Amino acid sequence: MGKSLDTGEHTRVGIIGCGAIIAQYLANFRRLDQIELVAVADLDPTRAQAVADDYDGVRALSVEGLLAAGDVDLVLNLTIPAAHADVALKAIAAGKSVYGEKPLAATTAEARQVLEAARVAGVVVGCAPDTVLGTGIQTARKAIDDGLIGAPISATATMVTPGHERWHPNPDFYYQPGGGPLLDMGPYYVSALVTLLGPVVSVVGAASHTRNERTIGSGPRAGETVPVAVDSHVTGVLVHASGALSTLLMSFDAVKSKSPNIEIHGERGSLAVPDPNHFDGDVQVFPLGADDWQNLPVSAGYVDSGRGFGIADLAATPQGTEPRAGGQLAYHVLEVMESMLASARTGSAVQIKSMAARPEPVELTTLAAQVAEVSS
Repeated sequence: MGKSLDTGEHTRVGIIGCGAIIAQYLANFRRLDQIELVAVADLDPTRAQAVADDYDGVRALSVEGLLAAGDVDLVLNLTIPAAHADVALKAIAAGKSVYGEKPLAATTAEARQVLEAARVAGVVVGCAPDTVLGTGIQTARKAIDDGLIGAPISATATMVTPGHERWHPNPDFYYQPGGGPLLDMGPYYVSALVTLLGPVVSVVGAASHTRNERTIGSGPRAGETVPVAVDSHVTGVLVHASGALSTLLMSFDAVKSKSPNIEIHGERGSLAVPDPNHFDGDVQVFPLGADDWQNLPVSAGYVDSGRGFGIADLAATPQGTEPRAGGQLAYHVLEVMESMLASARTGSAVQIKSMAARPEPVELTTLAAQVAEVSS
């Protein structure tokens, strides 16, 4: 299905941070010919050693040792949000490119430092989410670009959950500065909206929270409470440069939403877009005058993708070209979210200063490793 991506060489990756999210990256690295995992590090050496014991050819190192390693081309930064900028800056200072979990940094001020340091050092910055490169968002984007719904007018993006403390054994950082539903889950939704509708020029936001503490529901700390220092329900309107208006709702306070995660409404139809926290899913269209929703065939994006495909995409990006899941987009998304929270505090609209280019679309693509599996 589709073309294949083969960079012709490996990107040698070292991971800093061996928490819960690493399992998804490791599973995908095993099937990505473009990525060679060589080292891991964590403040808890036993967690790094556990990964090394389970992944052939991988060394467990100290953070300092990994940064100094000559066989690490790119550092995958899977630390908590508050540490994203510090780790990224140290990796850049060591001459490494960086790909980080979202958000790019806890604040735009820190994020600017990361991008400027990378520019001076001549290294590349990439950032999650790479979910926007999957077949779900990319098929929806192609439908918009092909004019299937006419000129986009508006969008709604909704994420409702009672809170990650119900399943995460160490949820503290979700409720500290740099966390909250907007900075935690918002990157998936705002990145998708920018991919679908283009950059944002201004925002209006409102926010609240219902509880001052949360009770951990699983793991060895079950029953322990953690304080809430951020707003846990955020909503607002994003004004895109195209003129389209997106309404965003991110909540750790409510229970569930029945509506699709993202809907795009145009002059000649509407699109139901799958969960932007996933890489695939059905895209549906309701054309003007139709009687019901219609499923669209998969037509764009990386097939059967998952976390880490953004690194393979970065590796295949020509030198001097901004990666699709790149630092400029991540910075723009972070500024949008930070500005929503600022607007919530002041009650006034906030103008967005950055203007990230809408990332290039992804053709329907099967990665080289998968092509080999199919042909064997």
